[in-house]
Parts: sequence; structure tokens; C-alpha cells
Amino acid sequence: MIFRFCLYGFLKNQRYFEPFFMLALLAQNLDFLTIGILYAVRSLTINLLEIPSGALADGFGRRNTMIGSLVAYIVSFLTFAWAPHPSYLFAAMVLYGIGDSFRTGTHKAMIFEWLRLQGRADERTKIYGITRSWSKFGSALSAILAAVCLLLGGDFRSVFLLATLPYIANVINLIGYPAELDGMVYRESFRSTLREVARNLRKTLSDAWKTASLRRLMAESMAWEGVFGAIKDYLQPVLVAVMVARFLPRSTDGSATVSLEASMTNPSVVALIAGVYTVLFFASGWASRLSHRIVSWCGSQDAAAHWLWKFNLSLFVALLVADLVGGVIVVALCFVLLSVLQNAWRPILISRFDDHGAASQGATVLSIESQAQRLATFAIAPLAGWSVDVVAHRHWPGEFWPLALVGGLAAAFALRLR
Repeated sequence: MIFRFCLYGFLKNQRYFEPFFMLALLAQNLDFLTIGILYAVRSLTINLLEIPSGALADGFGRRNTMIGSLVAYIVSFLTFAWAPHPSYLFAAMVLYGIGDSFRTGTHKAMIFEWLRLQGRADERTKIYGITRSWSKFGSALSAILAAVCLLLGGDFRSVFLLATLPYIANVINLIGYPAELDGMVYRESFRSTLREVARNLRKTLSDAWKTASLRRLMAESMAWEGVFGAIKDYLQPVLVAVMVARFLPRSTDGSATVSLEASMTNPSVVALIAGVYTVLFFASGWASRLSHRIVSWCGSQDAAAHWLWKFNLSLFVALLVADLVGGVIVVALCFVLLSVLQNAWRPILISRFDDHGAASQGATVLSIESQAQRLATFAIAPLAGWSVDVVAHRHWPGEFWPLALVGGLAAAFALRLR
């Protein structure tokens, strides 16, 4: 089963558009504010469906929920590829959000369920780190394939269309999962009704609110994952800016001879982005795989989380200073390190949630966690896009320092909670 879990993550992350997602939206002549609103629409969709989807997964069977998620993704990718007008992108984002809401937390709950059945519950951080690492290795391969596809296809449509194929393969993979991983309710042949699902949801929400440790973990998830979800794709325009500023031909007065818009599909830019994302995903995969060692070095999961929060704050401070002084390469490096760090953080956070939640409510608790972080992304993404647009329109120093400011304040808040 560990092979199947890893295969799921590997195929799921064959999102060939991912290294170019924000650039694909910019190519539709959208500004950062509109892109932020699109991200907020996705987060809102997830917020509306996240907790009910987790409760339904626990009550009706997790495999069926996961298969429905993949189908929603496939339709979303097709919509991104064939959208005749930018307004259709909002429908694509809604479908993307539906896919996320029915996936997030459910597969992790299946992994933890299998570990309990095997008597290996104490290996949660290690096994989840391994499966997550294969997800990132899949992303690394997808970045290379995406570059080839984009250079041959000539536009961003091709990377969305190609991404449907591994998702169809993943549906076949999930069909082969054993029925016992559908959850305790399903295994005991209890035919859940909507009333039972609602009762389970209310109980889980009540337990989460009454438990101080779960409330604190929710706040940490919002501060880290919520901010990261809103800003991570800004690495793409940062890399374009690196290429424009440092490597593309310039005229005698020092101005770039290739515009920012035209450079987005320049072969050199595509190669740089694919190369950086390949390295990023490989490093992220190893960070996930080694997260359990960080816990061992620090002595406990809480101590490891505290250390990672300090590192997170330091990176945002470095990003802020570098952007204000024009160090665009350092800005790009900070974004890369933030992504790697997040992949060391995530398995530790998920294991801490599993420590404090009931086994029978696994998917629901993790869906609540995801809802909390998406709520933060919903609030932050439009603000982040608007602030970057303001800096550009008013010709203030730097370009992306508002993102660092938001991230630094969130990290400082989380450290005060601990």
C-alpha cells in the first residue's frame, strides 16, 4: 500500500501547468488583484465544501470521495485550456476548489488508517513524509515535462490538456485501494445518513473548539499555510523579473529589449523556471522525507515546529530587505527556501493534528485544518495582489516586499502563540 500511496501523490502532482500557473493567468491580461480574487474564489469554494466533504468521506467512503475529486480536477483543467474568455477562469477555479475540497485531508486519513490497522501508528511522520516526498518528486518530473510541452506547444493551453492524462490514471489507482481504508464507519457496514454525517460534523467541530491544542494548531496552520498558499506562485513572476533584469538582451539606454509579457514564453525564461522548479521540488521532496529527523534532532514535534517558525520568520525578513534594495536573485532564493521549508513543516503539522484528533474523525479534523488555512488564503490573496499592483503603479521601491511583510507578521504572531 505504501507504493500505491506514493503513486497517488506522484500522479496527483503531474500538474504540468503548476510552474507556470500565475504566468498563464497573467497571459490573459489579468492584473495581480484579479489573480488574487481568482485565488480567493478557489479558497471560498473550498471553505464552503471542505468540512462537509471530510464528514462525507468519513461517512460514505473515502475512495468514492477521492475519485469525485479527481474528476472535478480534470474538468477544471479542460476549462482552463479552452476558456474562450477570462471570465470562464472563475468557473475553472470553482471546479479546482471542488477538487481540492474533496481531496484535502481524505487521503491523509486513509494513510493514517492503514498505519493503525498495521500497528504502525508511531510511524506517521515518517510514512507521510515519504509519500509527500514522492509527490514532490512527481512535481520535479512534471516541471521538466512542462517545459518541453510548453516549448513545443507554444502556449499555456498544452500544459493544462496534458495534465488530464495522469489524473485519469490516478482514478484507476484509487479504484484498487482496499475497502477497509474507507473508514471505521464504512468498515462496520454502517450506512450513514445525512443526519449522521451532520452529527459527526457537529461533534468534530465542538471537539476541535474545546481542545486548546487543536485551536492553537488551527492558528498555526492559518499563519503558515494560509500565507504560503496566497504568495507561493509569485515565484514565477519573480523568476521572469530575474531573467529580464539579468540575462535578456538590453538596449543602449539599459532598458530590456524584451517586455515582461513577451518574456513569459521566451525559451530561456521557460528553461529557467523549469530548472528552478525541478530543483525546488526535489529539495521539497527530501525536506518532507527528512522531516521526522528534524523532530528527532529537536527532541519533539513541538520543538521542531518552534525551530521551523524561527527559520520562516528569518526568510521573510531577508525577502523584505532584498526586495527593497533590488536583490531580485535573493528574493527568488527566499521564495524557493520558503517552499522547501513548507514541505518540512507540513508532515510535522499533520502528525500533530493526528495526535490530538480522534481516529474516527480523521478526515473531518484534517478537513477543518485545511478550511482554516484556506480561510486565511481567502483573505490574504486579494490583499497581496492589490498591494503588489499598488507598489508597481506608484513606482515605490521594490516589487514584492508587501508579501514579505504579511508573511513576517504572521510568523511573529505564531511565535507568540507558542
